[in-house]
Amino acid sequence: GEGPGALDLHGDEEIIEVVELGPPGPDDLAEEMEDVDFEDEEAEEPDGEAWESEDDEGVEDGMEAQDDSEVTFSLHSDSVFCVSLDPKTNTLAVTGGEDDKAFVWRVSDGELLFECSGHKDSVTCAGFSHDSVFVATGDMSGLIKVWRVDAKEEVWSFEVGDLEWMEWHPQAHVLLAGTADGNTWMWKIPSGECKTFQGPACPATCGRILPDGKRAVVGYEDGTMRIWDLKQGTSLHVLKGQDGHQDPLTCVASNQDGSLIMTGSVDCHAKLINSATGKVVCVFKMESVTPKAPISEGEEAESNSVESLGFCNVMPLAAVGYLDGTLAIYDLSTQSLRHKCQHESGIVQLLWEESSAVVYTCSLDGAVRLWDARSGKMISEYRGHSAEILDFAVNKDASIVVTTSGDHQAKVFCVQRPDR
Repeated sequence: GEGPGALDLHGDEEIIEVVELGPPGPDDLAEEMEDVDFEDEEAEEPDGEAWESEDDEGVEDGMEAQDDSEVTFSLHSDSVFCVSLDPKTNTLAVTGGEDDKAFVWRVSDGELLFECSGHKDSVTCAGFSHDSVFVATGDMSGLIKVWRVDAKEEVWSFEVGDLEWMEWHPQAHVLLAGTADGNTWMWKIPSGECKTFQGPACPATCGRILPDGKRAVVGYEDGTMRIWDLKQGTSLHVLKGQDGHQDPLTCVASNQDGSLIMTGSVDCHAKLINSATGKVVCVFKMESVTPKAPISEGEEAESNSVESLGFCNVMPLAAVGYLDGTLAIYDLSTQSLRHKCQHESGIVQLLWEESSAVVYTCSLDGAVRLWDARSGKMISEYRGHSAEILDFAVNKDASIVVTTSGDHQAKVFCVQRPDR
């Protein structure tokens, strides 16, 4: 476009175009395109937004053809790793991303409330305290910051080793976090009083405070699991060896009264554990799917693992989501498989609706799906992301889902249905 007659755009100059009447032929169009200086055009429009059409309803191929979302939050400039809703009102979301940023924003319209600034690594953990007074953000390098939501100001920060997970206490201003050196940290916020629970010398890969608020279950990379007494700082039960998992733990969950714990692992097993005795009640094994094609030299077999799990509040059911796309619904009273719901691609996370037997999954194909755990049938599916969904949250009355994705966006979907 540097030839004579090249079109230069300067500042806010108005460009007046002389339009010749009559339909342009293909040659005219080609010449016009040549005359546009694309470099200047892009400088004018950051991120080339000028070239994205508003609605892609007509696009058949590609994930972004359909967008069922109500609100899109697009201030992140890279993959968005995590999302949480404020527990008290469910009107605020916090998201953290690969752009080293975390934002607190309004779910109703995507309006930014404030940025949780100061992180220097991907923000992988973010969540509100039980009463929505504080929001905590944690990055991969281990910098954790806590902000007072109403004042929009930072009240506390602390640096630990590489961060694996972080969770607020269900009844107190207490924060728990697990790190790559095997430690689990506990702080009172904002005073910062601190306690550590030393695990084995390998990453504390997942953790969950039990509903009684007095114990926490932590899973480790060596396949062991510990139940900690938070007050005493002692380990109440340790599951290892044959009782433990043979591979790293990926997720833990507890039922509503905390009597049962479930652990999931890269070994494709989900273990049901009595939290009072620390004994394994049963093991749900998913037979590893054999690779579809014979493996040639240097090719790895398709791996499978438990990615997410959770208990139903209203029926004795548990759901386990696998990397191969299987959603398994297990009946706890008979300890048997009740349904297998197949997804085209891997399940990233699952969540149960608070007061029904409906389970939500998000997967690598960028869709959110709702399943009726009683029948094993899919209720509905929501799309709108052009990349995998990395995290999601469901509000209390199960009317909205907030998702985050590798496409740099967070989205809000209305999932309320008249018949539920």
